[in-house]
Amino acid sequence: MKTHCGSSEHLSRRALLKGSLTTSAGGVVMNWGGLFGNPGWAEEVQRQKKHCILLWMNGGASQFETFDMKVGRPTGGVFRSIATNVPGTQVCELMPHMAQQMDKIAVIRSMRTSEVDHPGGIYLMHTGYRPSATVRFPEVGAIVAKYQGRPGKDLPDFIKVSSQGDAGAGFLGPRYQPFGIGSKGDLPPFTNSSLAKEVESRRHELRSFVESQYTQDNPSQLARMHHEAYEAARRLQSVQQKFKLDAEWDKYRELYGDSGFGRRCLLARKLVESGVAFIEVGQSSYDSHADNASWHKGLVPPMEQAWAGLLTDLKDRGLLDNTLVVWTGEIGRTPKINNRAGRDHYVRCWSTALAGCGIKGGLVYGESDADGVEVKDSPVSEGDFFATIYQSLSINPREENFAGVRPVPLAPFGSKVVTDLLA
Repeated sequence: MKTHCGSSEHLSRRALLKGSLTTSAGGVVMNWGGLFGNPGWAEEVQRQKKHCILLWMNGGASQFETFDMKVGRPTGGVFRSIATNVPGTQVCELMPHMAQQMDKIAVIRSMRTSEVDHPGGIYLMHTGYRPSATVRFPEVGAIVAKYQGRPGKDLPDFIKVSSQGDAGAGFLGPRYQPFGIGSKGDLPPFTNSSLAKEVESRRHELRSFVESQYTQDNPSQLARMHHEAYEAARRLQSVQQKFKLDAEWDKYRELYGDSGFGRRCLLARKLVESGVAFIEVGQSSYDSHADNASWHKGLVPPMEQAWAGLLTDLKDRGLLDNTLVVWTGEIGRTPKINNRAGRDHYVRCWSTALAGCGIKGGLVYGESDADGVEVKDSPVSEGDFFATIYQSLSINPREENFAGVRPVPLAPFGSKVVTDLLA
């Protein structure tokens, strides 16, 4: 019996396996660029990777002053509603730019979550899980970096810009830890070497030699982690220009708005264009226990213009189809306005929004009751929210990782994908 076929008869099994890519959904895609020496195809495969930008409203933006107006009701507040480019859908008058982008986004008006205070809520809305004494759950950014990242590239796959969340990579380990930068896009000091290039290169060669000799006799995860961390920091020296905005800010100032949040959103777009899998962009100070209307009047206009500019820019560059934009904070605000003209923490019924990457634009999902006290229709839990995010990014939300010997799904057991949000 013939057990071997010559090279003239078909591709070898090794070549076939080498030329195949396993997708996050479990399917196999032929890497014809690898088989036939076409690097352009390999680049195209990388471009088809999906990305996520999380716009984080730290402190908890009010649903009543953004997407779930209750004009004329005791809970309604002082602002009027305005029409949008989706007939029958209205938003707060503080959001004229986003009113013209409503055909691109899906608003969820029926969030019902389980952590009412900031630390727990921040953890919950970064991981999908409540804080635990026994398990360190990874943030959504670490998950996306693992399943949609590009290992070995110069830029990190998980970048936080002026963010407050700090759950990190959890049990996924240091490889997927976020890389944090300041509110102005300034890089940490360790990304700059004070040495001449040739001196730094010689030191690097010596360090690598010593490290390799040590790990041959003392193999350990700690040594590997140290090597990976040092290499990642060193590679950043060659891509620092990616974080600089001054040369092009004049061109985009009008689109994004002349604000710090606008600059951070432009940076997020640049990083997506450079192949970064997950970028979180933060805006703080929404915890409006007093003077809620004044706080939102100051915070919402620069935020919503930058958000609208980001969606426009991503769409114009052909990036929105592969980039999910998530808008959320850790909590909503109370229907009742307190005796300091403020709104307190509230999680029984609040709002979030999604756009791009297979999300159905022009949609308002779920409904609150007349005063915004309870969810009237189609409640969405934190687990449902994260399951839908992962599904949009072509990541199976039921995929499991291990915390020790414990299997942990990406979205909590019992979570469901909100399929009505997906196109």
